[in-house]
Amino acid sequence: MTLPPISLSTIELLIALVTAHLLADFVFQTTHMVLNKHRPHILIMHGLHVFALTALLTGGAMVSALAIAASHTLIDAVKVHLLRDTLRTYLGDQATHFCVLLGAALFVPTAVWHPLWPPLSADLIQIALVVSGMILASLAGGPAVGHLMVRYKADAQPDGLEYAGRIIGVMERALIFLLVMIGEPSAIGFLIAAKSILRFDTVSRDQRMSEYVIIGTLASFGWALAVSFATLATMAALGY
Repeated sequence: MTLPPISLSTIELLIALVTAHLLADFVFQTTHMVLNKHRPHILIMHGLHVFALTALLTGGAMVSALAIAASHTLIDAVKVHLLRDTLRTYLGDQATHFCVLLGAALFVPTAVWHPLWPPLSADLIQIALVVSGMILASLAGGPAVGHLMVRYKADAQPDGLEYAGRIIGVMERALIFLLVMIGEPSAIGFLIAAKSILRFDTVSRDQRMSEYVIIGTLASFGWALAVSFATLATMAALGY
């Protein structure tokens, strides 16, 4: 099967679709919704978020937005009701959503994407790409790192404020993304040093806690760096 030629407009459409997906999954989807997605009305509400954001960023392509929202809801329903909540499931779920969006951008006829209002301009597409990178680096990295660390959490038994580790992780990944975007990745070393100093007293007294913190920090920083440089590479390839 031969793929159709990928034009700039197709890439920009894909960026708009991915941005809508990330906003729906990681910004507008609350913790309450994540924990209660097995309830039909919560799942449908999430699907409506996907539909509204997809329609908004594609210029009002209602039919395509409805089809994408329906597929998103179906994928999430399969994940919630038939699969265990693991790192592999989380990454597979996001990869499946992306494949649907990629297929929609590549294979759905242009006439179906006929907008009701002007689609995003080149400047807004650039902003959407940066926003997507920020969400992917900071918010989407949280569940990935959390699933990776769950097997070690019982042994390490970290103490602290509830959800504090999650908030710290989001903030540090967001800072890494911003530092890479402004061309100052070397400053990330100071972030690592600051975290090491603040954690020194805790980890120096417990080897298991020390190893837990090191694994989590490396995973979090690695995720953020990978997404940040991938965003930069995409922007460079598109001439932004």
